[in-house]
Amino acid sequence: MEDLRKILERNGFSFKKQFGQNFLTDSNLLSAIVRDAGTEDAAVLEIGAGAGALTRALSAAAKRVLSFEIDRSLAPVLSETLSGCENTEVVFADFMKSDLSEIEKELGDYVVVANLPYYITTPVVMRFVEESERCRSLTVMVQEEVARRFCAREDTPDYGAVTAAIARRGKSTLLRKVPRTLFTPRPNVDSAVVKIDFTEGGFPVGSVKAFRAAVSCAFLSRRKTLENNLMRAFSLSRECAGEILRAVGVGERVRGETLSPRTLGRLADELLARGLTD
Repeated sequence: MEDLRKILERNGFSFKKQFGQNFLTDSNLLSAIVRDAGTEDAAVLEIGAGAGALTRALSAAAKRVLSFEIDRSLAPVLSETLSGCENTEVVFADFMKSDLSEIEKELGDYVVVANLPYYITTPVVMRFVEESERCRSLTVMVQEEVARRFCAREDTPDYGAVTAAIARRGKSTLLRKVPRTLFTPRPNVDSAVVKIDFTEGGFPVGSVKAFRAAVSCAFLSRRKTLENNLMRAFSLSRECAGEILRAVGVGERVRGETLSPRTLGRLADELLARGLTD
């Protein structure tokens, strides 16, 4: 493909800060992301086609590519960069306002691959975590600090509510770090590629709503014990909060951020059994 910068210039494209546009330009990295995602003969959903460099690499490996792009001014650019990609469709729309259930009806089982704009990284990932039924995995480029948060272990500074939410659905792995020099324009931070595999890891809970409540409670105040957080979040006596912790099998002085996602799942089930959440 012709140099991306020349294509952008020829089509009079100007980068828009509100869309967080930082395009990948390294062909070796693009090929690596496609391999990481396991796209061979798969249906792929891409969030943010950008200038189409990753989209074209996906098209060469996948059975089908459906790509969402919010910036309609990229249409002439994409008509050039995706020329000949017959298995690829670009939808000019805001993915976050689109009907995911309808997309899944159209695609069947699929994988997500994306160089996500930094400002919507967590909302996009959490949408698939909370709503998807046929997504097998997400392979996404995110800020390095966000990647560490997605993959953190309990009782570490990066561990938080989003870590636990992702772990309920699958296994998250930081695959590779990506220097800022590989983007156009160059962002202010380095990035990383994370794969969230919904086909391994994960664990069942009695209620997703109860799990969200348990996680929210655990991280309500990182300096306070989980017992105190339970008392505050659910208006419980210290005695009742202590009973819940003993039923879950954790100590009364434990802090929420030291509990593994699976233990938080047990806490959620206990809260549900006691009628404290739906």
